[in-house]
Amino acid sequence: MNITNPPKALIALVALICVTVLLIADSISSDAGFGLLGTIVGYAVGNGIAAQRGVPVEPIIGKRWSEGDPDRRS
Repeated sequence: MNITNPPKALIALVALICVTVLLIADSISSDAGFGLLGTIVGYAVGNGIAAQRGVPVEPIIGKRWSEGDPDRRS
């Protein structure tokens, strides 16, 4: 696994942590919290799937490229 867009990954991770903390602190309802968690995870996974299908997005997680691969990203 290769993180191809660290800023997006960091934002998703921080959002997951924040929503989890809010759920633990009982500051938001469990329905709202689980909805937000599902949205964040869905966004991250959806970006990866769209990238595999050729839709122009910068995925959070992408293929790991080998050193001799001519399609390797710089």
